[in-house]
Amino acid sequence: MQNKGAIRLFAILLALVSLYQLIFTFQARRVENKAEEVAQQKAGDNPELVSEYKFQYLDSMKSEVVYNFLFGLREYTYQECKEREINFGLDLKGGMNMILEVRVADIVKALSNYNQDEKFNNAIKLAREREKESTRDFISLFGEAFEEVAPEGRLAAIFNTVELRDKIDYNSSNEEVISVIREESRGAINNAFNILRTRIDRFGVAQPNIQRLEEAGRILVELPGITDPERVRDLLQGTANLEFWEVYNQNEIFEALMEANQVIAEVNALKHSDVDTSKVVPEVQAAESAEDVALLYEIEGDSLDTVDEERVESLFSHLAPSGRPASPVVGLATSRDTGKVNTYLAMEEIESLLPRDVRFLWTVKPIPGSDAQYWTNQQFDENDELFQLIAIKVSSHDGRAPLEGDVVTGARAITSQSGAYEIEMSMNGEGAKTWARLTKANIEKSIAIVLDGYVYSFPTVQNEITGGRSSITGDFTPQEAKDLANVLQSGKMPAPARIVEDTVVGPSLGAEAVDAGFKSFIWAFIAVLIYMVLYYGFKAGLVADFALLANMFFIMGVLAAFNAVLTLPGIAGIVLTIGMSVDANVLIYERIREELKAGKGLRLAISDGYRNAFSAIIDANVTTFLTGLILFMFGTGPIKGFATTLMIGIATSFFSAFFITRLIYESLLKSKVDIKFGSEWTKNLFKGAHILFIEKRKFFMIISGVVMLLGVASLGMRGLQQGIDFTGGRSFVVRFENPVPATDIQSTLKDAFEGATVEAKTFGGDNQIRITTNYLVDSDSESADQEAETKLYEGLKQYVGADVDHDTFLSEHRMSSQKVGPTIAADIRNKAGYAIFFSFVVIFLYILIRFRNWEFGLGALGAVAHDVLIVLGVFSLLYSFMPFSMEIDQSFIAAILTVIGYSINDTVVVFDRIREYRGLYPKRDLKEIFNLAMNSTISRTLNTSLTTLVVLLVIFIFGSEVIQGFVFALIVGVVVGTYSSLFIASPIAFNFIEKRIANKAKKKK
Repeated sequence: MQNKGAIRLFAILLALVSLYQLIFTFQARRVENKAEEVAQQKAGDNPELVSEYKFQYLDSMKSEVVYNFLFGLREYTYQECKEREINFGLDLKGGMNMILEVRVADIVKALSNYNQDEKFNNAIKLAREREKESTRDFISLFGEAFEEVAPEGRLAAIFNTVELRDKIDYNSSNEEVISVIREESRGAINNAFNILRTRIDRFGVAQPNIQRLEEAGRILVELPGITDPERVRDLLQGTANLEFWEVYNQNEIFEALMEANQVIAEVNALKHSDVDTSKVVPEVQAAESAEDVALLYEIEGDSLDTVDEERVESLFSHLAPSGRPASPVVGLATSRDTGKVNTYLAMEEIESLLPRDVRFLWTVKPIPGSDAQYWTNQQFDENDELFQLIAIKVSSHDGRAPLEGDVVTGARAITSQSGAYEIEMSMNGEGAKTWARLTKANIEKSIAIVLDGYVYSFPTVQNEITGGRSSITGDFTPQEAKDLANVLQSGKMPAPARIVEDTVVGPSLGAEAVDAGFKSFIWAFIAVLIYMVLYYGFKAGLVADFALLANMFFIMGVLAAFNAVLTLPGIAGIVLTIGMSVDANVLIYERIREELKAGKGLRLAISDGYRNAFSAIIDANVTTFLTGLILFMFGTGPIKGFATTLMIGIATSFFSAFFITRLIYESLLKSKVDIKFGSEWTKNLFKGAHILFIEKRKFFMIISGVVMLLGVASLGMRGLQQGIDFTGGRSFVVRFENPVPATDIQSTLKDAFEGATVEAKTFGGDNQIRITTNYLVDSDSESADQEAETKLYEGLKQYVGADVDHDTFLSEHRMSSQKVGPTIAADIRNKAGYAIFFSFVVIFLYILIRFRNWEFGLGALGAVAHDVLIVLGVFSLLYSFMPFSMEIDQSFIAAILTVIGYSINDTVVVFDRIREYRGLYPKRDLKEIFNLAMNSTISRTLNTSLTTLVVLLVIFIFGSEVIQGFVFALIVGVVVGTYSSLFIASPIAFNFIEKRIANKAKKKK
């Protein structure tokens, strides 16, 4: 072997680098184990304190040196070790994974200063509809939509705002405006990314991951170890739109509210009377008294006297009026009543009774019933929680606050002299001047401090505040004060960041996934090691096993070096790599056995075996690597992790199997060690095999045709069970104390989710249910996620027990949750289609270039199409009957692409031998060459398939239920892929080559 020294040096360096990278993981785990011990000792008999004490210990160790590299040459703190360790994905240690979208449509609206032009807003709406089905950017779609809606319209009239006046004037063309909007939107998205990154960095999560995605405005956020998803959603979705408003005192607006209360009561009374309300006329909106309403309804005033007053709703039926004249609090209401109050106050006939410049906002936090009695004369239960309604004064013509958050230059959470938590702010020079003027004009009155539409506090101004320093108070907890200061410090978002995909995995489910994943990994690895020794003999088997062990070591080291994230599909990718890496050893060993049978000496047989196997190994690895690369390009989240480990594993397995084993054999040969490449029961296995593959090709093609027809018929009639990745929706995995029937859960939740589609299936054990629904999946409301979780809790309360409250249910019974918005689902569908299409194209082109024969490329494509159709048909036929999920989702697409790679892997090995035999035996009949080549590869084909199947079966049996559907697809794919390489790909290639030869012969005649 040439360049032995260079290969040996590279192997040593790769081993040292891998060891160096893995030491950080070891050191970080050592500190964490110590933290667990200390926490257990401190907590004593109170296990609930363990996590708190552990956090305190690890927080204190962040800056402590825990690892001395080369006896102090370089010192690493715990934090530095943590940053360099192997990252576990959220499915392995729990946490939260989100895709946030700052919609370009929202940015465009903001750039127009929320212009109310009807044609402009219709163009926005039309562009958004087209965006769902298009791969083009929103700005282009908006430009085209505006030209359609307003052919003579001028965008300059809409976007000639104060902020854009230096870039757009009234004479700017629509093309120029679109160009400016595009540039501004790009800047706004970059700003949003930076703001979100700042908020996350301040959140205090270990190893957070935030990255831009290819689609404009989409940002991936991964937060491992998060136990309070709602807090994260609030923090990341808030725009940080801070405003300071003047207010109306209660005594200034109470008379108008009383009048509004009377009109609402009288209008509601009509609904309970015998009056024919169909006679109502539009002028009722201008009615100012009960008598006017009665006249408009053509009834007598005393007709209302017959109505039971207790049945008549009014404004004050839901809003307790404040008894504090000098306060901006005009009333209090429970959370269930705030919506009704908003509806009443938004009625046009009520708005006409109120001051034109008044707007009502609710406080962000409720107050207990005992404190509420301070604000009103009514009595409340101590368990009641009431929100305060504040009347703010919108005096400016553009509806903007006198002072906004863009003047804030700093914010931090502090503790006041009384021990309360508050936020201390500093402002720039312009803000300080406005703040001084505003406070001077409102001495002895309140100023409402509003963030994202909610009042956080309304302090009374005692005197003019100069210098731009002030505080926000509001009965904050330490965490709330920290989060609010974080949001203010990081700045205002250009538009709301909406969560379009959201996955939450509980820590216990993550721990179980780790246990199941590594258990399957260990058993699969042991099974392959034993198989290689049994099949190829003790010494040769041990050499192959050493290559496998080295391969695993290199994979983990490279993962750590690239700071890649190890996920559950990633573990499946590593385990699958074990099976596929055996293929290189099998190819080499089978070649060596052939050379030994030809009478060559051991040294020459090993040398020729490696040389002759090289071509097939390269082809097999490159085709699989290309499918992994396509998967990496078009996949997201865990699927990217699977593709990453698969590609790394292919590269390291090739190096280990081909080069490291060669070095070992060179050393053994020098020591004159006798090596056998087979055991007593395997050395003559498949010897003299002479199956007439080509003669029987029609029979096997008919069998394949019948199976594919059954699958296509099922696809046409039953279809496939599409997961929420493709349809959009919400998914929850809920665990109960005892087994529960999935049908009962589904029936109960259909009522709870109010008409939405609901599906419930047993997931893993009998006491674990996976629930899928499309409830509120199209909603843009920030509270939609919380509402869906509340409905889930209310529907399942009877099964988890009345003593389990909402928070306990989410933390202990909801094991995981996932939300995929419709736009994300459309993107995933499109990417899945592209991935499969490009994998076909790449495979055809590679084989065409590599073999310089289009018939081989056509045969390979035919086999791949055959395999994909059969896998789809099996999933269509069986999805209703299997005890595990067989949904078509991203994991399934990963399985399909892996099947494509595996099928091609098998096929190119056969094609490589056919090409070799055509060169060796040019005068032999084509049919004989094909049969001879295919028979000579049976041992390799079956060996590789069996080892891969063993691995997959072990994962299927011992692995987590999360990947059972994925592994089942791979099992089916390996079986049909092995079959198709012999009975589909080669016969198709034979038919077309035979026709070409026949046509060529005819032309010569």
